[in-house]
Amino acid sequence: MTGIVEFPIHAKWPARHPDRIQLYSLATPNGVKVSIMLEETGLPYEAHRVSFDTNDQMSPEFLSLNPNNKIPAIIDPDGPDGKPLPLFESGAILLYLAEKTGQLLPADAAGRYETIQWLMFQMGGVGPMFGQLGFFHKFAGREYEDKRPRDRYVAESARLLGVLDRRLQGRDWIMGDMYTIADIATFPWVRNLIGFYGAGELVEFERFANVRRALDAFVARPAVARGLEIPAAG
Repeated sequence: MTGIVEFPIHAKWPARHPDRIQLYSLATPNGVKVSIMLEETGLPYEAHRVSFDTNDQMSPEFLSLNPNNKIPAIIDPDGPDGKPLPLFESGAILLYLAEKTGQLLPADAAGRYETIQWLMFQMGGVGPMFGQLGFFHKFAGREYEDKRPRDRYVAESARLLGVLDRRLQGRDWIMGDMYTIADIATFPWVRNLIGFYGAGELVEFERFANVRRALDAFVARPAVARGLEIPAAG
């Protein structure tokens, strides 16, 4: 399991524990999906902070692992057939870790694909739309006099929250009684939307009582509380 040292990224982020999963990330909604997953499953791992302030994600070492220069990414030294496996894209990593551990993904085929369906709902809708709303409300987009772009993402984010709220009606989690990777993917983005982005009033978040209830249950989980702080601030 010493194959980790053969990856170029090891030169910038040396592994102190090369037998553990190596996580290269930052505590963003996409980044904490994987740290929460690792905390929930109990897999041993080592976290490395990829600082956007110093453009670590554009370094040759990071690009050698993820040419798309986005966090998170991992290397599992004990991948399929016992060989190291590098992976990027948070959704793919969640699926891999769920299948590796047999946790947080239904075992039956129908339940598995339904969970993947809701994972894709987050990846293709919730994440991109909430992120665009964050740009136009909190970051550089605030300077634009034309509010039509912002309002477009407000409307679409509210629509997606409505879809999620209806799904959670009468259910504890997205898949019912079972907490899954669909929840781990989705609720960090909901938390970010109303917290860091400060867009709760814009989307009238109080209307979505089922989402609020599930979000509260999510952040109350000990593994989630730990994962939200990983990697630690530098």
